[in-house]
Amino acid sequence: MTRIRFKGAAVAAASVAMAVVLTACGGDDGSDEPESKPQGSSSSSADQKSEAPAPAEDDESQVLASIKGKDGVEAVISSAKREAGGFVTVKGRVKNGSDQIWAAVGWQGTEQELVSNGASMAGATLVDQKGKKRYLILRDTDGRCLCTKFEGLTPGAEAPFFAQFPAPPQSTTEVDFQIPTMPTATIKVSG
Repeated sequence: MTRIRFKGAAVAAASVAMAVVLTACGGDDGSDEPESKPQGSSSSSADQKSEAPAPAEDDESQVLASIKGKDGVEAVISSAKREAGGFVTVKGRVKNGSDQIWAAVGWQGTEQELVSNGASMAGATLVDQKGKKRYLILRDTDGRCLCTKFEGLTPGAEAPFFAQFPAPPQSTTEVDFQIPTMPTATIKVSG
């Protein structure tokens, strides 16, 4: 009788162990990378109301243009890429070379819908000189720009930025990138 109980307990333990192993292995492709959502998907409508996530990181060591403004503020553009959704993402870094906190004053532009974006890249534009067309920053349904919003940048600090625009025609490979209060920079669009 004891032998039958032991055998039954061993079978039960083996069944539990097998279930644990199968559960732990389910859906794992063997990589240590976290699963990512397909582009354009979201987990809830609450997520859609939050700020637009910054696009994936690129090689920030590349310099397409460097724009130096007043008081030692500099915008270094590292990429301008066409995305599958019909838009262009411009990325780079802002460096505060001044001796005071920088708050992107004026960078939000003067458009009434964008004024509530505060310290941001909302006033940035792309100009297609060849096609004679100006592209304003993209925005969500609440009027928030699809761009970086800044908090005060301390002296000597730098921060990454991104700004998204409708894509010019494929034949357009160069555009002028404009930020209010800064000089214009001509950049190459890839992709």
